[in-house]
Amino acid sequence: MNILLACEESQAVCKEFRKRGHEAYSCDILPCSGGHPEWHIKTEIAKVLNGAFQAFGQFWTEEGTVERIDKWDMVIAFPPCTYLTVTGNKWFNVDRYGEKAIQRKQDRLDAIEFFMSFANYNCGKIVIENPIGVMSTEWRKPDQIIHPYYFGDPERKSTCLWLKGVQPLKHDKNNHVEPNIIKYKNGKGTDSKWHMDTMKLPPAERSKARSKTFPGIAKAMATQWGN
Repeated sequence: MNILLACEESQAVCKEFRKRGHEAYSCDILPCSGGHPEWHIKTEIAKVLNGAFQAFGQFWTEEGTVERIDKWDMVIAFPPCTYLTVTGNKWFNVDRYGEKAIQRKQDRLDAIEFFMSFANYNCGKIVIENPIGVMSTEWRKPDQIIHPYYFGDPERKSTCLWLKGVQPLKHDKNNHVEPNIIKYKNGKGTDSKWHMDTMKLPPAERSKARSKTFPGIAKAMATQWGN
């Protein structure tokens, strides 16, 4: 299959599909960090979806090679969640945050429009991944919510999947692993070790680390949806 991994600079999922013989390409405005620029399209995803980056089905990879894809058989999208997640809702209080909140509301509207560009794309198989957020009410509830520890990575991270043309990812409860959970020092809550560790990173690196798909989920996507 010809598979487009939208908003994926890590190439975590792209490489798993490549292992199984698919023509998979990651796409992001950032250079890839997965080590395969020959499989990465460094441009705005909208240009790939509407064909503006292509000429007669051809496009250029980050490495500079020319490839040809006439039609995408599957699109798996990881749109940025900054303005879609519910954890940032407090920043939308105009009375308290003024112009900053007004701008953030516009940023959310733009993020919703970007998300829906994948939902409305003309492709038989579409997957959109995001954490729990406003799209459950702005559009519809996800078809599935999973965690990395379902697939062998001992971390807790609610991951929503909106699906078209593919089945929910199968996982056996008997094979779930124990997630690494850390209690807050004030005793008023818990968090995953992975999430706490990323707090120490600079903002740009933190964003990249948190957006990377865990190995077990990436493998499950390629194994189950790549048949």
